[in-house]
Amino acid sequence: MSLSAVHGTLSSLRSCQTDIRTGMDIVSDVAMDLVETQDVELNPGIKEMEAMILECAKLDREINYFVDIVQQVTTENTTQQPEAMFSLSAKVKERFTERIDGLSDADLQNHKKVVAFKDIIKNSFNQANQESAENTEELDEDIAVTQSQVNFTCPLTQVEMVNPMKNEKCNHHYDEAAILGLIKARHSQKKKCRCPVVGCGNTDVKQCDLIQDAMLRRKIQHQKRNNNRT
Repeated sequence: MSLSAVHGTLSSLRSCQTDIRTGMDIVSDVAMDLVETQDVELNPGIKEMEAMILECAKLDREINYFVDIVQQVTTENTTQQPEAMFSLSAKVKERFTERIDGLSDADLQNHKKVVAFKDIIKNSFNQANQESAENTEELDEDIAVTQSQVNFTCPLTQVEMVNPMKNEKCNHHYDEAAILGLIKARHSQKKKCRCPVVGCGNTDVKQCDLIQDAMLRRKIQHQKRNNNRT
C-alpha cells in the first residue's frame, strides 16, 4: 500500500469519527427525552445509554490514537519501498497496542462527549424538578420571552441559534455554522479568532474549545414549539 492510499484511509476514518460523534449527540437527545418523561434514577435506559456513550468514546479515542500514530510513523519514514512499508506497519501495530493498553476508564470518563452527556442528564433532571415546582407560580411572560431571546441569540448572526456551541474558555455561546466559519476565515488570514461577544477578553477562540450544548438546543426547540402554538 502506498502512502497516498494510507492517507486516504485516514481521511475515511476521520469521516467515520464524525459519524460516531453525531451518534453520541443523538443518544444524548434521546436520553433527555427519557429524563423528561421518567425518573432518571429509576430508568434503566439512561444507564444503557451511558454505557453506549462510553463505548463510542472508546472507539473515538482509538481512532485518534491510530491516526496520530500512523501520521507519526509515516513522517519518520517517507520512503515507499515495499520493505519499508512492512516495517512501518509493524511500528504502527506496536505503538497502537501500547496506547490502547494505557487507555483507562478515567480517560473515557473525561471524554468531552461523556462529560457533556452526564451534564445533560443532570441539568435535564434538575430542570424537570424546577419546572414542576414552578407550575403553580405565575411568571412574567414578557420578561421570560426577553430572557429567552437574549439567551438564544447568536452574537455573530444576531438571530436565534440552531446548533448552539459553548466555548469552554469563556462560557459564551454561538451558532455552530457561524463560529466555525469565523474561525476558518480568521485562520485563513493567519489571525486569531476573538470571541464576538462584546467585552469578552477571550482573544483566541479555538474549535477544540467548543462543545455542543444540547441542553440549550433543547430549550430553543421547546421555545419554538411554544411560539408555534400561540
